[in-house]
Amino acid sequence: MGDELALVPRDQGAKEENSYHSTSTITNNQSTLTPKPKNFRWWIRVALYSFFVLSGQSVATLLGRLYYNKGGNSKWLATLVQLVGFPILLFLYFIPSHKDPNDPNYPHIQTNPEAQSHSQSPSLKSLALVYLSLGTIVALNCYLYSIGLMYLPVSTYSLISSSQLAFNAIFSFFLNAQKFTPYITNSLVLLTISSALLVFHSNSEDPKGVSRGKYALGFACTIGASAGYGLLLSLNQLCFRRVIRKETFRAVLDMLVYQSLVSSVIVMVGFFASGEWEHLRAEMDGYELGKVRYVMNLVGTAIAWQVFMIGAVGLIFDVSSLFSNSISAVGLPIVPILAVVFFGERMDGVKVISMILAVWGFVSYVYQHYLEDAELKAQRKSVGLKHKIMHFHNPKLNFTFKKRYQEILNSNPNEYDLRPRN
Repeated sequence: MGDELALVPRDQGAKEENSYHSTSTITNNQSTLTPKPKNFRWWIRVALYSFFVLSGQSVATLLGRLYYNKGGNSKWLATLVQLVGFPILLFLYFIPSHKDPNDPNYPHIQTNPEAQSHSQSPSLKSLALVYLSLGTIVALNCYLYSIGLMYLPVSTYSLISSSQLAFNAIFSFFLNAQKFTPYITNSLVLLTISSALLVFHSNSEDPKGVSRGKYALGFACTIGASAGYGLLLSLNQLCFRRVIRKETFRAVLDMLVYQSLVSSVIVMVGFFASGEWEHLRAEMDGYELGKVRYVMNLVGTAIAWQVFMIGAVGLIFDVSSLFSNSISAVGLPIVPILAVVFFGERMDGVKVISMILAVWGFVSYVYQHYLEDAELKAQRKSVGLKHKIMHFHNPKLNFTFKKRYQEILNSNPNEYDLRPRN
């Protein structure tokens, strides 16, 4: 395609000559030096997705508690409605993703360009193993959450669920080389104390007919589910880095859909194997709000969880996976407040202290990841600047970049030289 000129500092000429061919593939694909400014439509989308996450999670949790309060007893059915609505996500396959994968804000899992360029697509066997394994964990987590919600007040349940951030940090330390910084350590301590306070909390506000033993079972299952969710997040990150090797819109959507499919099948098997399906007619007839509202409750719960998933996926690709998880965690303290309004639960001193500690731990956790994310973006922009200077005469670059770096050359004529590239 003819000779190509590169703008190179004189004192780095020999060094850049050796590294030219190893970086040309990367630089030819980059089209922006800095993140594009966020426009009004971007803010509207982020606000809408955040609303989906917060409202979907809160409504689904409250409807789950209402199901048990008014006569529902099937733990497997309560688990199934968390998952079975996943076909709603299929329409997302027809929505193109406009996120530029070369934008420094793009949420890449893998940051080694050389490894990324030489990586091969994972085999069907590897993907099947990933989906089956993670789908099984999802099914177990949802079942444990259903038991916890059945035996605990919804406010207590939500506060204990916030410990998932602490478990995520612990598992990331072992699986993804997450460092225990002061902020992460502070978050672990605060979230642990927040959950520990509720162990010794009086059961005067427990749901009707729940003994101290069932309260302990619900507490243990919620802690176990939170640990499982933290493990799931870490394993997802590990699988994207080691097996899938990319985090595109399609790859993440495939992960969500196939995980939900596997977990739905597992829960469906458990539902029929347990024999709970035989009592559905009697449960519907005995539901305090009537048959129609019984069905509406279950359908509404299924839809609410999928609204949550749509919002979470949207935030991942308009902002980042960190922001998506952070907004999800923000919803955990919201539910106890709504429980006071809709279920008349009492927010006593112990719960208030537990909530404050949980929010404090959450903020500490998110701030640490914000620092890491900002550092990563700075590194990507630095690499992008270096490559743009080397290749400003590349015909694929637009006029704006050529003009900008021509100005750099003119302002420092003795510092750079122009050399032909074959």
